[in-house]
Amino acid sequence: MIRRLIPMLVLAASTLAFAAESVVIDTAHQSEKEKATRDELQRVISKYHLAAWSFTHRVLIDENSIPHSHPVLTIHIRHLGQEDALLSTYVHEQLHWFFVAHSADTDAAIADLKNLYPEVPVGYPEGANDTNSTYLHLLVCYEEGQFDSKLMGSDRAKAMMEFWSKDHYRWVYRTVHNDADKIENVIQAHKLVPPEVR
Repeated sequence: MIRRLIPMLVLAASTLAFAAESVVIDTAHQSEKEKATRDELQRVISKYHLAAWSFTHRVLIDENSIPHSHPVLTIHIRHLGQEDALLSTYVHEQLHWFFVAHSADTDAAIADLKNLYPEVPVGYPEGANDTNSTYLHLLVCYEEGQFDSKLMGSDRAKAMMEFWSKDHYRWVYRTVHNDADKIENVIQAHKLVPPEVR
């Protein structure tokens, strides 16, 4: 009896592991560019073994939307054919889910950041949509740089962060670069390091 149960238990465990590591990627309009971006993102997730690390397992590719994390992680088609930018965007939006899951610690970290940076920019291209979001993005973009460095190597990650600092959240990415030690201290003080980066 036990011998018959073992293969079934192994199969059940492997099925659960696969399900836990799957990321479902849908397209909003089923356009060719959305499908191509979906396929490329699936390759990136597989190549870098991101499914098990991901904090949400549902993704939408929408050519008419800018990337955002909630309610469904959404990525646009802008970075089709640009693996590093697509990877970094995916990591960035996933990190928002991590910080939401740790909202009390995130709020405490933001309070510390407000003491460090009493005035922050709001709005494109320097800041985020509002003051709180700009502070939150100091945390998200710092961790994004850490993950990018681990996944793609320090040279490519540095190039990616430099690109973002001239693209959007410019002040945020510059500050993350210039004040990395200060921001890391805030993150460490509130234990906001995702386990995979430690």
